[in-house]
Order: sequence, then C-alpha cells, then structure tokens
Amino acid sequence: MSNIIITGAGTGMGLSMTKKFLANDWHVIMAVRNAAKAEKVYQELQDQYGDQVAMYQVDVSNGQAVAKFAEQVNTQYNQVDTVISNAGIFTGSLLHELSKEAWDKTMAVDVKSIFLMTKAFVPGMMARHAGNIINISSVAGLLGDYNMPAYNAAKGAGTNLVRSMALDYGQYGIRVNNINPGATNTPMFQGNSEEVKAAYRNDSPLKRIAEPEEIANVAYFLVSDQASAITGQNVGASMGYGIWTGQPKQ
Repeated sequence: MSNIIITGAGTGMGLSMTKKFLANDWHVIMAVRNAAKAEKVYQELQDQYGDQVAMYQVDVSNGQAVAKFAEQVNTQYNQVDTVISNAGIFTGSLLHELSKEAWDKTMAVDVKSIFLMTKAFVPGMMARHAGNIINISSVAGLLGDYNMPAYNAAKGAGTNLVRSMALDYGQYGIRVNNINPGATNTPMFQGNSEEVKAAYRNDSPLKRIAEPEEIANVAYFLVSDQASAITGQNVGASMGYGIWTGQPKQ
C-alpha cells in the first residue's frame, strides 16, 4: 500500500483528496493545523478505513513543527511515496494597506510550507529513486488580480518553484507538479456573499465553479502512472479562468 501525506487535509480540497486516495487503497497521512476541528471527520474516516488513515496536527509553516512531524512519520512508516502540499490561506488587500504580519503569514503558509515539506520528505524519495510531489497553487499564481498582491505573489512563487524542483529532482525519478484551481466550492469560498459567489459562477466560461472532488481527480491522475510523462507543470483546473485576454466581446 502506497503512503501519501496531504496537508490541509481536514476540509475542502484536502479532505476530498484524502477521500479519493483512501477509496483507491492508499494509506493517507492527514496533516492538519487544528486536530480538534478535524476530529469528527477523522473519526468518520477511521470508521470506514481503519488504520488506512492517520492524522497528525502540524503547523506546516513552522520548521520545528514540520521536522517533528517528519520524525514521527518516518518512524511510523517505511516510506512516503507522495506529498501533496495543499495547506494555504487567502489574503485580500491593497498592498499599502496590507500589514507586515499578514504578508509574512501568507508567504509562510503558501510558500514556505512547500519548502519545509519538500526538505523533510524528498531525501527519502531520492534514495528510492521514486516519488511524487504536488503543490496546490491557484490560477492567481499565473495572472494578476485586483486586491490580491500577497496572494498573487505567494502563488506566483509556487508557479516557478515547481519548475525548479522538477529540474532538480527529475534525475531521481521524482515528478513535481502544481494544480492551479480557480474558485472552488470549499468552506472558504462559501464564506463569500451570494453576490460574489454568483459573480464567480457567471464569469466562468462553464458558468460554474469547481467542486473539490474535481481537484482531487486531477491530483489522483497526476500521481498515477498515466501521468508518468508529466512534470514541472502548472495544471489548470480553473473552470476556464485564465484563458481570456481581457479584451471585450465583439
């Protein structure tokens, strides 16, 4: 049974990916920021899958916490085959109104966590000459948006980081890819007003937003042997966001 770590696994896209991999006989190691909040869903998964699923509380933006997590995982399991860095936060503000603390937190959770998780688990993949790393980025990492300077900058860093990682680790048989969703029907998105949610749906070429399960399907494909030739890519799963030049309809 292959082992996968999924960060931000207690809700939204992370939870959908957890369920997708469990349903396909993977052993899933859930990394969550707040174990108490995720306890109910974890118990439900344990009732269905038993010791096929495990959960750890870890702040993936904190170096000491990730090092402790890696020590626990490497002691418990013989190897980690795939890491999906899904944990992330959204920060919206004009740049001059953004606090230093908000900027630093966005960079820590959305970028530094990828660095820390890779640093912790890629050596084992290198030793085995096999592995997959997937980072959940955003269409906001490919283009600019109004009132999202920190988020655009953080996701933009991930856009190029995946290429560098793919170049460096390909010789070890490790594939590295990003998934770039647009608006997705997660609890975070549902926190928007009905007007905002309708605007996102109407602006999509498909006239809807993505479901978390659809992002999970892309992740599962990228890890599979069917995607064996794919590395260093920013794979869009955005309902068509990012394909328009911005020019008016004629």
